[in-house]
Amino acid sequence: MKDHSSFLLFSGSSHPELAGLTAKSLGCSLGKVSVSTFPDREIGIEILENVRGRDAFVLQTIARRPNHYLMELLIFVDALKRASCRSITAVLPYFGYARQDRKDKGRVPITAKLVADLLQRAGVDRVLTMDLHAPQIQGFFDIPVDHLFARSVLTKAVKGKTTSQCVVVTPDLGSIKLARTFAHEVGADFAIVDKRRVNAEHVEPDALIGSVKGKEVFLVDDMVSTGETLKTAARVCKGAGATRITALATHGLLVDDALSGSAIEKLIVTDTIPLPEERKSDPMIEVVSVAPLFSQAIESILSAKSVSSLQS
Repeated sequence: MKDHSSFLLFSGSSHPELAGLTAKSLGCSLGKVSVSTFPDREIGIEILENVRGRDAFVLQTIARRPNHYLMELLIFVDALKRASCRSITAVLPYFGYARQDRKDKGRVPITAKLVADLLQRAGVDRVLTMDLHAPQIQGFFDIPVDHLFARSVLTKAVKGKTTSQCVVVTPDLGSIKLARTFAHEVGADFAIVDKRRVNAEHVEPDALIGSVKGKEVFLVDDMVSTGETLKTAARVCKGAGATRITALATHGLLVDDALSGSAIEKLIVTDTIPLPEERKSDPMIEVVSVAPLFSQAIESILSAKSVSSLQS
């Protein structure tokens, strides 16, 4: 992209590294902004350059400190709107609260819908996000939502490493479509671990559908939080004769000591969420960047071209 005068890419404080890589891929500099905290711990935002009549993109991943970063984003958007931006796109590599997308008990909120309402009320005109835990969240918005998938980045990370003795395994029924497409793209067999969730932290396997005996397994899921789902699936696969197990996921939340003591030998995640400080030097973890994909999507939005074509 040659003309950068019509838009600005800003970074919130949640993931400046990814914002910087995205700006570099676009061939532009990040917009100038001051993000501060007042003595009473309220958030302060000041836009430090003229944004009148320009398209603004704000990259903020809603993870690690989701409440803080969500509020920061809302204040950021309000500042841009009051400064007369032409349009505001919230770039959300990880959409926080996406797992609270429905009422699974009698008296609980649908927090993902609340987040959608807050973003729109603040002044967001478009959302650009990646691998929503529940794709139907797009329906909570009355504005355009461009939904990217990290599949192409993750398949590229393992292409050349797969053989006829590889099998892609989904660790639960919710990831079947993702894993089946992944298996097709890398030319591997496909299997399913069915599970029963005991509570928010623990799951139990019900059955393994397919054969992994004597094969290298690639476990594919959209996120790794506590890691219990992947650990359980890995244990089942190892018990069924798998020779080596690699896990791949878009979002590496990696809460506490996620995946410690598991049968998983390698974990490949994208940089939608910054790794916890204590895991950055972990030799088990490989991080691949989605910055080029986000920069291509931003270029497509600015050029009024198809974003969905980037997934083909």
